[in-house]
Amino acid sequence: MPVDPRSITRRGLFALCGLPLAAQQQILYRDYSRCLPDFYRHLVGEAVRKRNEAIGALTSESAIRRRQSWVRETFWNLTGGMPDRTPLRIRTTGEFQRSAYRVEKLIYESQPGFHVPANLYIPKVGSPPYPAVLFQMGHSGNGKAAGMYQKCCQGLAQLGFAVLAFDPMGQGERVYYPRSGGNATRLRSSDDEHTTPGQQLLLVGQSATRIQTWDAIRSLDVLAAHPLIDAKRLATTGNSGGGTLSMFLAATDDRLAAVVASCPNSENFACEEFIPPGSVDDAEQNFVGSGPLGFDRWDTFYPLAPKPLLIVLSGKDFFGTYSPSYVRNGRQEYARLSSVYRTLGKQDNISWWESPLSHGLQHEARMRIYAWFRRWLQGRTDQLTQEPPVSPENDETLYATEKGNTVYSLSSLHPADLGRKVALRPRPIDLQKLLGVEELYERPRRVKLGESPAEGCRVEAMEVSTATHVWTPCWIFHPKQAQNSDVLLVLDARGRNADAPEGGLWNQLAKEGITVCAADVRANGDLSAEAGRGSPRYTLGHASEHNHAWAGAILGQSLLGQRVADIVSIVRALKPSRIRLAASGKMTVPALFAAAMEPSIASVYLSGGLASYQHLLNCDEYPNHPFANFLPRVLLHTDLPAIAAGIKATLTLAGLVDGAGKRVPLEEAKRLYARATVLPDAAWNLARLKEFR
Repeated sequence: MPVDPRSITRRGLFALCGLPLAAQQQILYRDYSRCLPDFYRHLVGEAVRKRNEAIGALTSESAIRRRQSWVRETFWNLTGGMPDRTPLRIRTTGEFQRSAYRVEKLIYESQPGFHVPANLYIPKVGSPPYPAVLFQMGHSGNGKAAGMYQKCCQGLAQLGFAVLAFDPMGQGERVYYPRSGGNATRLRSSDDEHTTPGQQLLLVGQSATRIQTWDAIRSLDVLAAHPLIDAKRLATTGNSGGGTLSMFLAATDDRLAAVVASCPNSENFACEEFIPPGSVDDAEQNFVGSGPLGFDRWDTFYPLAPKPLLIVLSGKDFFGTYSPSYVRNGRQEYARLSSVYRTLGKQDNISWWESPLSHGLQHEARMRIYAWFRRWLQGRTDQLTQEPPVSPENDETLYATEKGNTVYSLSSLHPADLGRKVALRPRPIDLQKLLGVEELYERPRRVKLGESPAEGCRVEAMEVSTATHVWTPCWIFHPKQAQNSDVLLVLDARGRNADAPEGGLWNQLAKEGITVCAADVRANGDLSAEAGRGSPRYTLGHASEHNHAWAGAILGQSLLGQRVADIVSIVRALKPSRIRLAASGKMTVPALFAAAMEPSIASVYLSGGLASYQHLLNCDEYPNHPFANFLPRVLLHTDLPAIAAGIKATLTLAGLVDGAGKRVPLEEAKRLYARATVLPDAAWNLARLKEFR
């Protein structure tokens, strides 16, 4: 009689196969790709709960005013503090005339030596003093010369508004990484022009957000001081990144009389439908450390209330530009902000409009901007039936600098230079606090998943619980005859599987009598995170170590700190064995921190590691150093050589590299690490891993 396969149990299957039950080994691996995303969901849940509680309490004018003050203060605390107002040194470098307006070419300094080129559109219609609009650019490579942005500036000028359009850092005439012989960036995009220095600035507690927002505030100063402009009728608008910066200006400058934010990255990072790693974007749009405070992007709109606010967005941005939660989260948050306006008795002062078209300052979006500012800055409610005639100029016509680049023409400071000018006076701090490590188990759970005989050894599959929802997978190569009770814990930059096959380095070491534990840590190897749901264009590009490192920074638990917690937990799980720790490449930085935090580690070998965070700050580009190893504010407290000097373990450093990935001269390396054994080459082989003790 045939057997229905659906009725066969696992026990029955073994019997049918003639296999004794005692001989069966079921390997119950978990889906490690979900560990880091689930950990972030846990953190986000707490951040959302905290913010929801605060927003839910905004039921009176006094509560709203307190929240507004808190937002302004928190914004500056998170981004590095408000800079000092210094002389703008405004100068006019040229002018051209058009039938309904003229354009002055200006250069000013938002910070000393940090030049901002701009175009001031002055109407020939109406009478001064004119209402004025600060126009902020999206991430166009040519900045203020982008066609759609020029059209909006020209249209506003012909409707009687003065308009100041300035190049943001890294765009237009402010490209800081120009190609040889040209003005265009040599990086992938203007996003990278923001993020490359923005990540370096975090090392000293500053940010690209701080620079971008301060540029806007000082540009508003330029407008407010102009004799033809009414300082009581100032507004701002912008698209995409410019819409986001309009939000930030709304949070920090109460001189604004009205705002239109078009297609901004207004999505809260910690939102109800969080899809890890969340809405991480380029550096100026990510608030490091905001999660634990219950602060998020939509909070930056609140200080403007109840002044007029229009939010314009593309209905397809949730799959074309931003994350899958973008539009839904925006609608929810708009309803909450509208309630605040209603409490303040100004419900008509806030509006929301969605376009079915793609991301960009399209014709109808510009018409909405015109109508909004005409209503609130000119008191006009008559309908504008068509856009004034607009015709974008070529880029060179708008140049305020001689060569079209502030670095070439004015020797302008680089954004990272602003961080390099910080006077560093290291202050003591607990490393666990600096790393943002909240969970650190004294006795981590260790689970044996299975084992198998191998050539010259026995291989055990093991996992260790290192944080909420996180288990780190390990291979343990047990020699047939161990030399001693030592365990060599290896952290390969390529992941634990890189040398795990038969005949690989871990196998070779075991044959030599060395017990080897090869482990993965968060966002590396088998712990690399899964891609979230949504448009592949967005989700696949965001499912990277880099973006998960940003998520950790925003949520107050750096990926570096998470990896340190993983390493320390694995070491504690391997006790009472004596632990020797070896790491290569990007794993050397977390390994060094782990050795500083876990005194039971007896010796450390680091191959091809970063020499110091100061090297990272001082370099132009750093292609070999992942953001996962950046630690916000670290240089305000310590650096890698100082951390090394304080560890109990014997330390061997091989082939140290600088910020650009170049080998540090041996004498310099020995000076930095006087107590360590310093070797010139970054060998990662059998001989080197056998010999260090």
